[in-house]
Amino acid sequence: MSEQFHVRLRKATHVFCAGHFITLTDQICEPVHGHNWTVGVDVVGSPDAHGMVIDFIALRNLLSDILAQLDHRMLLPTLNRFLKLVTRPASADTMSGSEVEVQFTDRRWVFPAAECVLLPIENTTAEWLARWIGQALATAMTAAGCPLRGTLRIEVDECLGQSAVWEHRPD
Repeated sequence: MSEQFHVRLRKATHVFCAGHFITLTDQICEPVHGHNWTVGVDVVGSPDAHGMVIDFIALRNLLSDILAQLDHRMLLPTLNRFLKLVTRPASADTMSGSEVEVQFTDRRWVFPAAECVLLPIENTTAEWLARWIGQALATAMTAAGCPLRGTLRIEVDECLGQSAVWEHRPD
């Protein structure tokens, strides 16, 4: 007989509100907008000697910490070949803080750097955000002494019923 254990984490607190835009094609970039993103986590694996696939408390808390980094921020992808991102230091003559300037063809946006998260991803799609969150969570769990031994699945929902899933299976 084959058994599989599946742990699912869906908490009302695992939501982050963030702005973004994506390049839809080589020539089209959508307008800046935002979502109340919700994140779910699934871990598939065998229970340990104490009967747990994963420590729910550690999983919950570490995911909350990761999502807090994204909450009320502008999400910008640093690996998008169609976007040019330049961070400018604070200017003494204008009394402004540091800024991030983004260019796509003839369009230009300037955001306060303190309100941005520069993510090493290709685009701020739900798919790439799910991957980034999953990798950050796996790293955090290992650092906390609770490494993920099974399959990790992250679901990022950008609006009710419209989500992307990233899954990582251990080698």
